[in-house]
This record gives sequence, structure tokens and C-alpha cells, in this order.
Amino acid sequence: MGDWIRCFHPAPTAGTRLLCFPHAGGSVSAYHALSAAVTGVVDPVLVQYPGRQDRYGEPFAEGADEVVDAVLAALPAWDDGRPLALFGHSMGALLAFETARRMAAEGRTPAALIVSGRRGPSLPWRPAGGRPVREMSDDELVADMRKLSGTESEVLSSPELRPLFLPPVRADYRIVDDYVYRDAPPLDCPLSVLTGDDDPRVTIEGARAWQRETRGAFSCHVLTGGHFFLDDHLPYVTDVIAAALPDRSATTT
Repeated sequence: MGDWIRCFHPAPTAGTRLLCFPHAGGSVSAYHALSAAVTGVVDPVLVQYPGRQDRYGEPFAEGADEVVDAVLAALPAWDDGRPLALFGHSMGALLAFETARRMAAEGRTPAALIVSGRRGPSLPWRPAGGRPVREMSDDELVADMRKLSGTESEVLSSPELRPLFLPPVRADYRIVDDYVYRDAPPLDCPLSVLTGDDDPRVTIEGARAWQRETRGAFSCHVLTGGHFFLDDHLPYVTDVIAAALPDRSATTT
């Protein structure tokens, strides 16, 4: 079905398809557990960014608009008439949001937007380490990754593995560093936010700032954990996704 969109756990009878965008440096494998948990509630499909796994050697994406363009160009091959909801974690939340905005501008508002591990996009962004990643040494970038606890310590400590995992991380961090929020009408779909109570990057107030991005139902869910908390709460995350779907959403805080 093309390079950009993959499926681990097809659910052809689910009423809604869920398109999932990984975090910076991540790949579709980061969502294997989530995909297994939500299948049947939704039909989960995953975005595979260039430059990693089976797309190793391809040029990295250079900006959010490039990713959105490519994903939207790939979607018609997956369109079977079912509603499409969007999910993203961290950098993936920004990309899911910009995809939702583009869809809305084209007259096809998504069924729901669920974002995780990211402050509201309208808030000023403080780059990793307090300055743009392009100015950071490898050691500084690895130290920043340790704070988020999303990569095993043994991997981060291996000089031999750095040439494999650092280039996609740098490329994706640049997307985040260079992201510019543009004023636009709020979305009309439900918007749900998930955040960890010990996330070093996202405060609860920052997570709730997503509310300005929709006229639809809004919910904000604070879970225990740091930046990478999803796999520790998969049943709850699945319930949040189910509740956000058409005719099942409700506003909570």
C-alpha cells in the first residue's frame, strides 16, 4: 500500500480507521503494542517516516508540511469510506494536528483527533536542551534523550549504535524546532489529550492548551508516568480513543 502507511493489526469491520503518527526518532514499531490494543475498536494504520527501518537510506523529511503532504497523498489507497481519526504522540501530535487542519480545510474533517505527550501547539516551544538541535553535540542530544526515557540506556550508551539512532532523531527534532504555529479556525471534531504527570516537557496546563484548537468535545487525561507513558496505560488509552469516536465523545477535564 505504499511506503508511508502500514498496518500491523487490520480490523476491517471496525467503524473507524485510526491513523497514528510516531514520536521524533520513532517508527511504526513504536506503536506495535498500541496497535494491538486498539484493533477492533478502530482499524489502526501507522505512519512510517523515511530514513528508518525498511526506509533506511531515504532522505529524512525536512518539515511538517512535507510529512502532511506525503501522508495525505498516500491516504486515498486506504480510503474505503470509513471515518478517519488521527492519533499522534509528541512530534506525532503536531503532525496529526496539522493533518487534521489540512483535512478540515479540504472539507473532510477527521472523526476525532487524539494527541499525547505534547503541549498545545499555540504555545511557544522551547527546543530540546534549550536551543535548536542543530546546535547540539551528540553528547548533548543523548543527554536530552535520557531525560525522556524513551530509549534503553544501553542503546544510548553505545558509541557503535549512535550512527544508527541519532540521525533520525536529529532530523525529527529539527521538524519540531522549526515548526511554526499558524492561526486558523478551530477544528470541529472531538479532541482528546493524554499527558504524563511527570513529563519533563509537558505541564498539565500545557496539555490543556489544546482546548483552543477545537469547537468540538474536549477531554484532557492525566496519567502516571513521564514522556513515554502510553504502553503502561493501554487499556485506558484504548477507552479514551473509543470515547472520542463519533457519537461517543463527552467533554471532561
